[in-house]
Amino acid sequence: MLLILALFCLTPLLMPVLVRWMGARAFYVSALITAGAFAHAVVLGPEVIAGGIPFETYHWIPTLDIQISMRMDVLGWIMTLVVTGVGALVMLYCRWYFRGKTEGLGQFSAVLLAFAGAMYGLVLTDDIVVLVMFWEITSVLSYLLIGYYHRRAGSRRSALQALLVTTLGGLVMLIGVVLIVVDTGTSSLSTILSLAPAGPVIDAALVLLLVGALSKSAIFPFHFWLPGAMAAPTPVSAYLHAAAMVKAGIYLIARLAPVFADAPVWRPLVIGLGVFTMLLGGFQALRERDLKRILAFGTVSQLGFLTVVLGLGTRDAALAGLALLLAHALFKSCLFLVVGVIDRQLSTRDVDELSGLWRQAPTLAITSAVAIASMAGVIPTLGFVAKEGALTALLDAATAGDAWGLVALIGVVLGSALTAAYGLRFLWGAFATKRGVAPTAWPDPPLGFLSAPVALAALTLAGGFAAPWLDVALTPYADTAPAAPAGVAAPEYAYHLALWHGLEPALFLSLGTLIVGAVVFWLALRVGFDRRTRALPVTAADIYNMALRTVDRLSVITTTFTQRGSLPIYVGTIFVVLVAAEGTVILASPTWRAQLEAWQSPWQLLVAPVMIAAGIFAVRARKRFSGVVLVSGTGLGMVVLFATSGAPDLALTQVLIETVTLVAFALVLRRLPARMGDHNASVAPIFRGVLALAVGATMAMIAIIATGARIHVPISEPWPELAYEIGYGQNVVNVALVDIRGWDTMGELSVLILAATGVASLVFVTNRSDNLQSLTSGLPVAPRRRSRRPLVETVDGPRPQTGATPTQPRTWLLGGQRLRPESRSLILEVVVRVLFHSIIVVSIDLLFAGHNLPGGGFAGGLVAGMALVMRYVAGGRYELGVAAPTDAGMLLGVGMTIAVSCAIVPLFFGAAPLTSTYWEGELPLLGHVEFVTTTIFDVGVYLVVIGLVLDVLRSLGAEVDRQAQSARRQEVSV
Repeated sequence: MLLILALFCLTPLLMPVLVRWMGARAFYVSALITAGAFAHAVVLGPEVIAGGIPFETYHWIPTLDIQISMRMDVLGWIMTLVVTGVGALVMLYCRWYFRGKTEGLGQFSAVLLAFAGAMYGLVLTDDIVVLVMFWEITSVLSYLLIGYYHRRAGSRRSALQALLVTTLGGLVMLIGVVLIVVDTGTSSLSTILSLAPAGPVIDAALVLLLVGALSKSAIFPFHFWLPGAMAAPTPVSAYLHAAAMVKAGIYLIARLAPVFADAPVWRPLVIGLGVFTMLLGGFQALRERDLKRILAFGTVSQLGFLTVVLGLGTRDAALAGLALLLAHALFKSCLFLVVGVIDRQLSTRDVDELSGLWRQAPTLAITSAVAIASMAGVIPTLGFVAKEGALTALLDAATAGDAWGLVALIGVVLGSALTAAYGLRFLWGAFATKRGVAPTAWPDPPLGFLSAPVALAALTLAGGFAAPWLDVALTPYADTAPAAPAGVAAPEYAYHLALWHGLEPALFLSLGTLIVGAVVFWLALRVGFDRRTRALPVTAADIYNMALRTVDRLSVITTTFTQRGSLPIYVGTIFVVLVAAEGTVILASPTWRAQLEAWQSPWQLLVAPVMIAAGIFAVRARKRFSGVVLVSGTGLGMVVLFATSGAPDLALTQVLIETVTLVAFALVLRRLPARMGDHNASVAPIFRGVLALAVGATMAMIAIIATGARIHVPISEPWPELAYEIGYGQNVVNVALVDIRGWDTMGELSVLILAATGVASLVFVTNRSDNLQSLTSGLPVAPRRRSRRPLVETVDGPRPQTGATPTQPRTWLLGGQRLRPESRSLILEVVVRVLFHSIIVVSIDLLFAGHNLPGGGFAGGLVAGMALVMRYVAGGRYELGVAAPTDAGMLLGVGMTIAVSCAIVPLFFGAAPLTSTYWEGELPLLGHVEFVTTTIFDVGVYLVVIGLVLDVLRSLGAEVDRQAQSARRQEVSV
């Protein structure tokens, strides 16, 4: 089972490539993977039915006792058959549904297969924490599937709506899971159920779990997201919204009901909301004119039915409910696929535009009739067997005096009548010959396109005759539930699934619902029920939209109040809070201790006055660039202090950061006036001065107090030893960054990527990739990588060297040819050409030497970035495009991917994330070689830093140059 789960995780990565090669035929591969999982479950069936429970586990997070455990009991087995069996047929159907389409199909196929894997893990996992993870994964993947037609605003809104509702429910559910795990001391679902905990905490946890289950299964008041999700392609509706995703909540209710159904909070929520949902969904299905929306509201109604039956928590209801779950997956998936065929062939699902299809598409009509018969509970379908069992269980509970059993019985009977009514409406709308409507022309679909719905209809018909076998298979799950609710007399005999029980009360109730349903359909058709205005003035969807609008308005109000557009106000607010908070703590402290020394090194006496003077002059500077240089002077003073205090790594990093920062400031200052005029003068200078003194005094006091605050041995003392024994390196700083504090470094990489993306989004007019192409467009020759011959200077500009130009001087910098003569510096071009490759080599040396010597990925990346800065300064934006002919975003992404991989790979070997290992050996030519896997993590850091510098140069440098050049051209043309 774990191997199948891993296959579901890895295969989606290949699907985009397979779709590129095979087109829609790549869905054969998806169907094969899913069918393999189905076959594996079938093979395990006899063992599961006999009482065996296949179990596999992998200790994922040992410190939290969280395991990726797979446990297949009868309930998990049935859900696995549904998820994989229906999934295989739907993916086979996709091959025909998407024939001739390629746009976005690679991503769609990958996400659909990944969703199948997430559902496979969800229904089999025995760890309730991992279940929540799979739960949220299905929400995210369903968002991508529903929003497949992302160019349509309706699809985007529906996808977001489904994501918000189901994810919010999942977060509430997570709180309930935490409460249960804390109360029971275990995250094993089977152990929790065996303990059967009770009490106020468990009741609160059950309510939170039910919020998650009801939101996932579209039970009122969360029902509105499911009809909106019909904006998805039909295969998504057939799989997610009939057999898989919406069944996740039903599965959780079925898993918990045998143990917790007698809890005081259970039946009022489950049965009350389930009955209302069944009636509401059936009522609304009669009002729809779109075939898919008829099925959508019908699905809402049927999910309410399933919630009531499986949530009752009795033995007979559990047996009937599991049979109903299987029947619903078959007939509702079949009907959605039928609608997909009609929509694909006719490009319409409107009942007013369809007429006479039963004559032209008899196979489709018969298939639909069988599925509708199963949904309404007509003999001999599986739906009839399940419905009769459910009515019997509810009738027994009601007659025994169970009040909630009576509520459930009345609600299910009324809801079943509505089910028969909207089932007839579907058949009439799709296939009947309508008066005044011309017969619809029907192009015959490929036989393969019909195979999946026909197979599902055949299975729901065969399921009725296989009722005795299903009874044997499903009884082990049913026997886990009590015979009757607490305080209610148990039925005299245990119920068994069968196609014919004789003339019993449930049969007459079922026949009555069919007759009433036919009458309701006829009346609704006669009065034009679907043409009337909305039945309710306010719906759940209206409340959802109102909530979104309220959040938007509150956001605008809050932003208007707090974001005034004034940087001095923002910075001043931060400083005022700092002074108030820290000052209060300092003044409230009863004792202060300080351990001060005049100086530790004579260098401090020389550097400190220079830093102080640079700070004072920076405040008084009237030119922007002068102020930037003076501020950098204070940073360079810190470099000297670091270097003389035994911290060469910090000194190296500080000097590189100061240099890059100075370059970035210089790039920005090109677009600003050189001098700060009167309109830049400080407002309220006295207040600012007082605030500045207060901040300075506060920070000084913090520094003084911190010198005497330590009362324990610092944790950094054993770091040199740990760096060598655990991190296999002698440079404590670098080992700490990539090993001991690897998680912090990964977080900092994420911040760098966000910063780079933010800068690019603010500056670039279009996107980074387009502007990368523009950097090299219009060059005298193609970029250098297109020709292996060196470029030489000719009267026509740079050209590849030929036999006719063997002695011509080589071109120093290609981009320099595009600069204006007054902006070129031949000396600078020669220096950059000579030093560029050497600097790159130095950066690589710093990267690999950093584990034992000063350096590392961060310092090496900054040095490589400085080499790119030199190319840009010497040759402009064109030279930058030639020096780095790649997208900065790609470098950032590859670097982060490498870093994340270093965290994930150790998990496959049973180690903690970011665990490093060490290798040494003898290699030919190289001799003795030592290698630490954290070096790979450092390579990721190296690439991220280069990508950041390149992004800054391209956005603040090259893109600003391009915009300025474009503005000059417009001025000239005017």
